[in-house]
Amino acid sequence: MARYKPIDLQPKLIPVDLAAQLLPGTFEHALHHLLEHAIDLPPFDARYRHDTTGAPAYPPAMLLRIVRFAYARGIVSSRAIARACEEHITFIALSGDSRPHFTTIAHFVSTLGDQIAPIFAAVLAVCDRQGLIGREMFAIDGVKLPGNASKHRSGTRADFERQAEKMERAAEAMLARHRAEDAREVEPTLTAKDTARR
Repeated sequence: MARYKPIDLQPKLIPVDLAAQLLPGTFEHALHHLLEHAIDLPPFDARYRHDTTGAPAYPPAMLLRIVRFAYARGIVSSRAIARACEEHITFIALSGDSRPHFTTIAHFVSTLGDQIAPIFAAVLAVCDRQGLIGREMFAIDGVKLPGNASKHRSGTRADFERQAEKMERAAEAMLARHRAEDAREVEPTLTAKDTARR
């Protein structure tokens, strides 16, 4: 009879290099890089004027990263995003292990939705051009975006603008869905969500 080494999936305390969890060439790595180094976020910085008083705020780039990554994984409620930031290693890496409370995430999305959608559209456009979205379809609230080369990669400026508008509308739809989920009194269980999808 064959003998195999045991596989232990019990919780463990192990040292983890969070930066190493964001592998180059992945969507999460690009998301982190774009929101840290490539996309300006001055409208968000202008919200916080508490240099000498008050508690430090969570960096808007970090909140944008975890919300956008959550949407890519089909997570659209602030409670679920906050839980993922405590339990899922990629979320922990994207948040820098800061574990924002779900009310912080909900307030961020509900008060800054108009400013968030164009940033999400820009991130999607760059990731799509870089081929990071994948060869399969990447769906955002039912709006399917192609992930690799073809007619979508070439065209006129008007074609590009139409695609950018489509991505922004998709981002706005996800933000609206997120706000609707947060407005529910009781979040449905995973079983109820699975039943509703069928």
